[in-house]
Amino acid sequence: MTTHFFGDTAVLLGRSGRHITRSLDTVITVSIMPIALMLLFVYVFGGAIDAGSDHYVNYLLPGILLITIAMGISYTAFRLFTDMRSGIFARFQSMPIARSSVLWAHVLTSVVSNLISLVIVVLVALLMGFRSGAGVLAWLAVAGILVLFTLALTWIAVIAGLSAKTVDGASAFSYPIVFLPFVSSAFVPTDTMPGPVRAFAENQPVTSIVNTIRDLFAQRPVSGDVWIGLAWCAGILIVACALAMVTYHRKIA
Repeated sequence: MTTHFFGDTAVLLGRSGRHITRSLDTVITVSIMPIALMLLFVYVFGGAIDAGSDHYVNYLLPGILLITIAMGISYTAFRLFTDMRSGIFARFQSMPIARSSVLWAHVLTSVVSNLISLVIVVLVALLMGFRSGAGVLAWLAVAGILVLFTLALTWIAVIAGLSAKTVDGASAFSYPIVFLPFVSSAFVPTDTMPGPVRAFAENQPVTSIVNTIRDLFAQRPVSGDVWIGLAWCAGILIVACALAMVTYHRKIA
């Protein structure tokens, strides 16, 4: 049964992957806005922001990476919505395949496409002066955190894609998620914020994830934020995955 699931997921992943390669503009589009924000904040606002770093792009990049993921998952919701409306899911159900493999193929496609977008953003950041002395293990840790964050948000996108009534509705769910990094430590230290805003910023998942990635890039000892960030990601992933499966089975019943 397990082999059946993995085999079906691999086949469907190939199908979704071909859709990505045939429309690379989606990957580029996901990268453009985070890069534009990075250019804006570094070269326009950076001189007026005291983030305690010699190079503001070093401080900024972790938050930009999370924004890239938040923007990228909207395409997962769009692709799922399109598949639901086209009737392809109904055709899959008539075949002897593992039901959950259909969703997992979309989720893994999201991880791959988002990783490509993240690499593009990091390359641009390097051109803008981003530097890190982090070793291989630190970079792998950053990649692991970003993949876990992508998985958690992608399952939220799955719920949106399955539940939406229109194409716009399938993608609109990502707007609040994209906004979260702006009310966190991604752009400025939280101690510069007014009391209520600071309280929210310090107790939402983006801040702990951003702080952890920033420490890894700067070769600083990782604080307790890493466990808070991982707990947020794992909790969202488990709950969203369960809700997505319930929604999916209700849709195909």
